[in-house]
Amino acid sequence: MTTIRLTAAQAMVRWLAAQKTETGETFLAGCWAIFGHGNVAGLGEALQAAGDAFPTFRGQNEQSMAHAAIAYAKQLGRARAMAVTSSIGPGATNMVTAAALAHVNRLPVLFIPGDVFANRGPDPVLQQIEDFADGTVSANDCFRPVSRYFDRITRPEQLLTALPRALRVMTDPADCGPVTLAFCQDVQAEAFDWPEAFFAERVWRLRRVQPDPVELDAVAGLLRTARQPVIVAGGGVHYAFATDALREFAERHGIAVVETQAGKSALPWDHPLNLGPVGVTGASSANALCETADVILGVGTRFQDFTTGSWALFKNPARRLISLNVNAYDAVKHGAVPLCADAMVGLQALGQALGAQRFVEPDPRLKADWFAAVDPLCAAPGEGNALATDQQVIGAVQRAAGPDTVVMCAAGTMPGELHKLWKATRPMSYHMEYGYSCMGYEIAGAMGIKMAETDRDVICMVGDGSYMMMNSEMATAAMLGVRFTVVITDNRGYGCINRLQMGTGGAEFNNLYAHARVARQPRIDFAAHAAAMGAEAVKVASVAELEAALARRAGVDGPYVIVIDTDPYPSTPHGGHWWDVAVPEVSARKEVAAAREKYEEKTSSQWLGH
Repeated sequence: MTTIRLTAAQAMVRWLAAQKTETGETFLAGCWAIFGHGNVAGLGEALQAAGDAFPTFRGQNEQSMAHAAIAYAKQLGRARAMAVTSSIGPGATNMVTAAALAHVNRLPVLFIPGDVFANRGPDPVLQQIEDFADGTVSANDCFRPVSRYFDRITRPEQLLTALPRALRVMTDPADCGPVTLAFCQDVQAEAFDWPEAFFAERVWRLRRVQPDPVELDAVAGLLRTARQPVIVAGGGVHYAFATDALREFAERHGIAVVETQAGKSALPWDHPLNLGPVGVTGASSANALCETADVILGVGTRFQDFTTGSWALFKNPARRLISLNVNAYDAVKHGAVPLCADAMVGLQALGQALGAQRFVEPDPRLKADWFAAVDPLCAAPGEGNALATDQQVIGAVQRAAGPDTVVMCAAGTMPGELHKLWKATRPMSYHMEYGYSCMGYEIAGAMGIKMAETDRDVICMVGDGSYMMMNSEMATAAMLGVRFTVVITDNRGYGCINRLQMGTGGAEFNNLYAHARVARQPRIDFAAHAAAMGAEAVKVASVAELEAALARRAGVDGPYVIVIDTDPYPSTPHGGHWWDVAVPEVSARKEVAAAREKYEEKTSSQWLGH
């Protein structure tokens, strides 16, 4: 056996660079890195030597650079991914939130946090967490519950099995998610005689799980008896590249489609069978259909509470739930009849089983009435000094969007408004991280999207709260020359949660700056802040000025930021559904008592699905 002597870190980087996709690209497009003790001497030396064979990108914050890596993978439908490395201690634990985000959204990312010394000679080292009862524990054990695969590398040769296991998880449609390889810092620098065959190029296929014949028969039989079925399209439709299969299935059988946050853009907004967004942030057209549906066919959805109206949306007493999902865990939720399969092949097989059977298509007036109600909210306002609404801002961005535009967001007011109002024209033109709804994902996420698809026009919608929470990768985007547009809506606080607080009977408290314990109201110049990090930035005073600023974005080389003040109170009054947010049983506020009474009424209508 021919061997080559390398350090463990050098072997890891060389092996990762040899892992390919079916189209010949490196599956891992590089590594985001912030170096410190625990990864600079070992892994840092290996990454520097690799150069363009495995490029390294420098971030500003461990969490946000991981967000960029995750957004990259999401935008490419999990076909490629990135690695992220940090030092030990706070550098590592900064990434735990990002790992949770990837875990919830079933997205691949490889975390390589530096770890303590395997030989324990210098213990405790700087930033080392000491468990008084377990000598094997380090800060990196925080990654265990938010990783789909976790390993601690305490000997070089462990990489011979750990690395293939890591890539197996990241490329497995059912198990896909974050992988953590905690890399002991002394082990990174240790040399080992590696088999040269270990570094041979390997192609990783994204397998398409075929449906079980018995499950297929059961699901087809249930659908044949349906009078008014509906399809709930989730993110799995995109990850399986099954948008054409969904359209063909829906058209062939005359079944309406409603879309989750992750599933939005699976069908063009103007497709006759696309009844729009579903659930808490859904359209009245989609929700009306779901309330009366007798068979609900979920395709690639986790049936999150926002999708199901906290399981109070589906009101038909004869309702039955089908879950077509590649992950068996998701396929049996709430007593669903499972069809455990890839979304594309599952829809194709189900279509063959149904033959020429067609159902009564939905009343087109449902959709027409919805747009008649909400389109005026997005129209440009007339003359006046009123603050812009979020709906008017969305309308301006929509009018500026083109066929290659990707709109993205994650938290605050905009996810709900965009789900209802944005008109997505093509698959993957709507990028919403709403599994974890992580404030601070937006700036880094927009950069990751643009790095994944350099020819797309990326527009990031972010509130002042999320911008304040995490904005440092704006500097990274400026340094790398990554072009995207950021629209910051400044409502001077956390407007979304302020409305939720009011909606559950609470007094306005600690969300908007106006109701927080502050010595003076802040006047934050977001445009100046973004410009200080290298972005081109402008503040506009009206929707008309916003449209003019958006028209100039093609001429900007790098990140472009547009700031506009907005009214924190208005939200789209049409559509939507109840969301289970527990209201106190006892309160001195009569508004809370009234909200509790309504809450108890709503919870009595929840469907447990068993």
